[in-house]
Amino acid sequence: MKKIILSAFMLIGLAFSAQAQTISKNALGLRLGDNDGFGGEISYQRQIASKDNRLEFDLGWRNSKNIDAIKLVGLYQWVWNIDGGFNWYAGVGAGIGSWSYDGPGDPDPDGGTFLLAAGDIGIEYDFEEAPIQLSLDFRPELYFGDNRSDFDDYDSFGPDIALGIRYRF
Repeated sequence: MKKIILSAFMLIGLAFSAQAQTISKNALGLRLGDNDGFGGEISYQRQIASKDNRLEFDLGWRNSKNIDAIKLVGLYQWVWNIDGGFNWYAGVGAGIGSWSYDGPGDPDPDGGTFLLAAGDIGIEYDFEEAPIQLSLDFRPELYFGDNRSDFDDYDSFGPDIALGIRYRF
């Protein structure tokens, strides 16, 4: 019985390791979404030592609802191949940002910094004919910072859904 269980685990492990990964060493592009006004992010992905893991760094900006902001997010992602160039991924990360109020009235405070914790889950397709990657992901973010709760427009949770396009190299 032990041999059957051990053989089953080995067969399952072999099946998972036999899937071909199409993760490129580097990818650079844009991630366009709408997390309560964050419109665009410059996105960079870097494969790390393990062939199915990578780091992603996103520099985003916002200019809406009388608030200007910039944020930098870093994520560690696990990538699993579905079929050919089609992958799905999940990750965790953190970030830092700065914001300022530029609207009617004189709120208190009128700017500050924040930290954020983020999760990430998505799908992507790497084209074989061209070094292009398309992705769609969901990134819930929790914000922590100096007196941000004084804003009516502020929410400490941001459900970010975005479409990404990157050049792989």
